[in-house]
Amino acid sequence: MIKTEKILHLKSCRGRKVRVVREHYLRERVPCYSSRCQNTCYNTPLLPRDLTHYVVPDATVVVDYLEILEFQELRGIVFTQTACQAVQHSKGRRQYNRLRNLLKDPRHDCVLFANEFQEYSYCPREKGESQEKWQTRCVYAAAEWYYNHLAGMMDIVMITEDQDAVAQYDKLNSGVCVLSIQDYLQRFWKQLDAAHELYSSISQALQEKESEGSEKEYAEHLPAEILEAGIKSGRYISGTLNVDKHRAQTEASIMTEGFSNKNTDVSLCVLVRGGKNRNRAVHGDLVAVELLPKREWRGKVTALTEGQGEEKSGEDDGSLPLPTGRVVGILQRNWRDYVVTFPVREGTQSQSRNSQRILTVPWDRRIPKIRISTQQVDALQDHRVVVRIDSWESTSLYPNGHTVRVLGRAGELETEVQTVLIENCIHVAPFSDAQLREMPVNSPEKPWRVDPVQAAERRDLRESHLVFSIDPQGCEDVDDTLSVRSFADGKLLELGVHIADVTHFVKEGSLTDLEACTRATTYYLADRRYDMLPAVLSADLCSLLGGVDRYAMSVLWELDAQTLAVNKVWYGRTLIRSSYQLHYELAQALLDGEPAEVPELAELGSEEKDAKLAELTQALEMLTHVARHLRAQRDRGGALELEGVEVRAQLDEEKNITALVPRQPLEVHETVAECMIYANHWVARKIQETFPHQALLRCHPPPRQEFFNQLVESARARGFSISTRTNKALADSLNQAVDPQDPLVNRLLRMMATHAMSQALYLSTGAQSQDQYYHYGLALDRYTHFTSPIRRYADIVVHRLLTAAIEMERGVGPCKALASNKELEETAQHINNKNRAAQRAQKLSTELFQCLFFKERDPETDERCVADAVIYSIRENGVLVFVPEYGVKGPVYMKSREGQVVAAGQDGSCEWQSGSVRRYTDHISTTSGCGTSTFRLFDHITVRISVHSTQCHADSLNLEIISNKPHRSTESQQPGSQGRCQLVQEVVRLAEEAHQQAQEKEAQRPKLSKEEREFRQSKTPNLYSLLEEVRELALMDLAMVPQVCATTA
Repeated sequence: MIKTEKILHLKSCRGRKVRVVREHYLRERVPCYSSRCQNTCYNTPLLPRDLTHYVVPDATVVVDYLEILEFQELRGIVFTQTACQAVQHSKGRRQYNRLRNLLKDPRHDCVLFANEFQEYSYCPREKGESQEKWQTRCVYAAAEWYYNHLAGMMDIVMITEDQDAVAQYDKLNSGVCVLSIQDYLQRFWKQLDAAHELYSSISQALQEKESEGSEKEYAEHLPAEILEAGIKSGRYISGTLNVDKHRAQTEASIMTEGFSNKNTDVSLCVLVRGGKNRNRAVHGDLVAVELLPKREWRGKVTALTEGQGEEKSGEDDGSLPLPTGRVVGILQRNWRDYVVTFPVREGTQSQSRNSQRILTVPWDRRIPKIRISTQQVDALQDHRVVVRIDSWESTSLYPNGHTVRVLGRAGELETEVQTVLIENCIHVAPFSDAQLREMPVNSPEKPWRVDPVQAAERRDLRESHLVFSIDPQGCEDVDDTLSVRSFADGKLLELGVHIADVTHFVKEGSLTDLEACTRATTYYLADRRYDMLPAVLSADLCSLLGGVDRYAMSVLWELDAQTLAVNKVWYGRTLIRSSYQLHYELAQALLDGEPAEVPELAELGSEEKDAKLAELTQALEMLTHVARHLRAQRDRGGALELEGVEVRAQLDEEKNITALVPRQPLEVHETVAECMIYANHWVARKIQETFPHQALLRCHPPPRQEFFNQLVESARARGFSISTRTNKALADSLNQAVDPQDPLVNRLLRMMATHAMSQALYLSTGAQSQDQYYHYGLALDRYTHFTSPIRRYADIVVHRLLTAAIEMERGVGPCKALASNKELEETAQHINNKNRAAQRAQKLSTELFQCLFFKERDPETDERCVADAVIYSIRENGVLVFVPEYGVKGPVYMKSREGQVVAAGQDGSCEWQSGSVRRYTDHISTTSGCGTSTFRLFDHITVRISVHSTQCHADSLNLEIISNKPHRSTESQQPGSQGRCQLVQEVVRLAEEAHQQAQEKEAQRPKLSKEEREFRQSKTPNLYSLLEEVRELALMDLAMVPQVCATTA
């Protein structure tokens, strides 16, 4: 080991330049991670032997062209320590973490080489040498060391954008080939068109950045050290910028965490009004804000705007000023991939010799226009394109970016679906061959069988327990089963919940595990789903089907038969064979004593059949008895029951969905749900008690009281009193707020209560105090997710924690070290983010298909475009309504842009006339030549539904009032029945037609849109996608609130 010195030039907190001299130690043996290494490098070979060459990118290449290096086709990349430090210092934490994740991902054959600690590759910086030249020299020295270290057995290619370096080092004949990125791609990856296009786009963006003007359009951001000091002193406030999607040009806000101020008028929300005050901050950025003088504070606008729906707000009075500020600095950029549309050109755009600059319009209205330089302006017009922002200088009105890939023509179904995925940061490529090779085989030629070793280690319940599943009809991925039995002469009961043992097949750290963690959940869209796990697991070996042996993780409670008190609980891995695969309606029929045919008993003799049927019925009755007791316990604690949707799928003989019809709530639904909640609760207790600082729980924080304002005021207008002091008080008052004349009133009140709820989140127990574990909706002190490991990665984490807890209880340490509290908290935050993305994508997908349903219909003549609507919120210039027939929510204007107002005639028909509008707490009135028309909360009106189409954004539904009377008798109308069913059937038909048309045109389609089908997995409608779609079409907007209903908790 050689000791030397390293000189660093740093900045102090006051901005002074400081020269720091540090000891620096050089070693002869530093891991090279090459499988061809013949020396003793203490290696863990990560670079496989089948590579033809290693690539060593220059620091500037890693800084500016990291996206190209992320292509999985580019293997054998050696990132130097010098290049990684350059990314950290010049691009910030977000880009540096992106590079770190790339190095951690085993799907990319790349390594980090500590060249600055290797004795023969270390290059001290020479006097007068620029940092860029020194970095290039360090990287070349590292490349040369690799060539000599491997004795010339591997070709080494260094890539750099410094043409002087190419000319200088390529002449040295050291065995290292020095190329520019463009030359490297041309020589080695000529067929990789996407990489070539991306390189061209990034290069043009970098050139445009250099040619920016000098006139400032925005104030400069303050340095990081000043922002940090200002936040600590209270002068500046930090928070995430949230741009209002309905008033994107004028209104944004930040929600501060723990912000305190001597002025009691200051709330947790700070408004940022106007683009200048936003100061180049983009929606989602972590910013520092300085409050404006109090005389400049403003209030939120409450008037309806185009396409407006519900917004969670604690205050509905636009005249009340809120703290207002301006952005003075960016703490963390959260730029992502954006989908933009190249508009049809109107007039001359700025252009250079090789490219043209054009302002593209983002699909998300909250994002500013992005300036793109490209040579394909004409070809990309009216297309959706994925872009990334590169910079936003103070001299530019708009950010600069570059294109990544083309999705397709705007308006095409597949293009719009991919847009929804990308806008929510959902990237789900088909499972790779390497991942599928990790999966067990189960085929007619080679059927899967129980491993004798596993059978010996597990508790065998195949003969001793009557195990059965209860799921929706046609369900194929059964991840939970139940059992219940009486023993000890009827004095004791044993309740069992048995969950598919996914972790047996998905080993921690495997490629499949990494992919499941990245996805974090199964994504459900209107016409497809993207599974978290390969189908061989989700639909086969981890599906607890009837009559086959399966591995399970089980929880067994020994209960007193009289009091149902818990005597003891057993956790462990089991081997089960489900005897019956029941659906809800069949199980309820057995409970009700109605004639029912159990498929598993169809071929038995009458005597044996009757005996087994009696045994099954008795088990169902015992299960129901236990579930009633469990529900009563939670009800006493204040458990909430909010509005949910129950649907039934009708299947044909080929298991294709023919219709979806509303399903009457059955007691067996609640029975299954209670058992799952009970299992989740007890597993949460077990892992939290065993690992108090590193267990994964799911909490549901109490909602902020101001979010209940609309609920309380709306209920008061109808004569009901709603108490929100506790969850029990809320549940009791909602149960009492029933209007016998209109059942929709209670459903709308429950919808408002749901909308006011906080988001349920995963957390690591070491990151929060124990009082933060409480689940408000379920009224439980600890809760987690254990019962759906097929579709939730959180459940996989919990299964591993439970396995480790069981091993510790037996005196055997965990086979693998558990994740630390910090690592678990990062995983929890990742899953929370992915869950929110999945909910948003599901909601947007449903809205897309709702628009498709109405788009081809003439709203003036088609009776399906006219529907009954219920007013549930009053605004300055209109109302918000819910259309129960189609599950649609949206604004209805009472005052137009031209100043006209809605006037109702004696027959109820409405027309536009000159007049005025006035808003009250519980109603809105319009005054015109025809007199005064009043519209009250919970009134039924008739609306006409049409589609508002735009080229650059998503289509939206437009609701127009045509009568102040109900469309049809509310007594005879069944909300959400035939209309919603009809909508779903039509959506399925449109999706199938679009898929057929796409196949027919495939041969003629240009290669411009070849990415359109890259990420699609499920090509046809399926049960779960449609169940989720109808849930989104229903009254409760589950995409924006936590799922606190018992069936989804």
